[in-house]
Amino acid sequence: MRFRTLKQLAEVCAAEGLTIAEVMLADQSHESGKPPEYVFEKMRAYYQIMKEAVAKGLTEDTTSRSGLTGKDAQRVASYLTTTEASLGEEACKAMAYALAVSEVNASMGRIIATPTAGSCGIIPGVFISSQQRFGWEDDHLVKGLLCAGAIGYVIANNSFVSGAEGGCQAEVGSAIGMAAGALVELRGGTPEQAMHAVGLALKNTLGLICDPVGGLVEIPCIVRNGFGAVNAMAAADMALAGVRSVIPSDEVVQVMYEVGTAMPEKHRETAKGGLAQTPTGRKIMKELNLNRKQ
Repeated sequence: MRFRTLKQLAEVCAAEGLTIAEVMLADQSHESGKPPEYVFEKMRAYYQIMKEAVAKGLTEDTTSRSGLTGKDAQRVASYLTTTEASLGEEACKAMAYALAVSEVNASMGRIIATPTAGSCGIIPGVFISSQQRFGWEDDHLVKGLLCAGAIGYVIANNSFVSGAEGGCQAEVGSAIGMAAGALVELRGGTPEQAMHAVGLALKNTLGLICDPVGGLVEIPCIVRNGFGAVNAMAAADMALAGVRSVIPSDEVVQVMYEVGTAMPEKHRETAKGGLAQTPTGRKIMKELNLNRKQ
């Protein structure tokens, strides 16, 4: 790759007059030894899986094997048909779609990890609701995935994308940053604006712990995906409006690394702290263990 930082990525775009997606497509083709058309088609296939997951989550039984979660996406979608959402229809729809994909994951359905299974709903929630809203063709969204991938590449190589390593800020936080930056580019923003969106998104998830109840990617993971989609849209709008991340985005990524490194083990996907160790969390874990033994 010709870039390792977000600043370098923006500089390559400026020097060559390319979008982030175009730079990523060229570099990924070079790294893999595959033609650009092959890379693009592979990403197109990923996007189709995302669309299928949204549809499944909104129409089929997504009750998880644990029985702890399921059908919340359908509840939100139904709510939209009966009243005016406080968020507004479009943001609420993105939230529902993000919940849908995350619930498909929890019920052992097929998803695309973006960047992980624990944060798999955020990018599809933002992308698919935006596609419906703005009438974009699939190819436009595939370019968005390439853009998101470039951002994720930088985060993964300078910080974390794993909750076990850096807490939920590394999973949900990274996905929010990827979705926010990509949405800026999808809507015609500049690479510089996209980079600001990443910084704005990441700085507002710093310190978010990973505390899955029962060790399952369900509570609070699923609802965090829903909230994450809305946060990504907010960060994109701020950046498109000209709001800047005063702390450069690369420095925010570095802080995420520092915070994740300092985070106690009990707050890094071990189910030994946070919500997992509340009285209700411990009760759920005990019941799950009893069911496993039966």
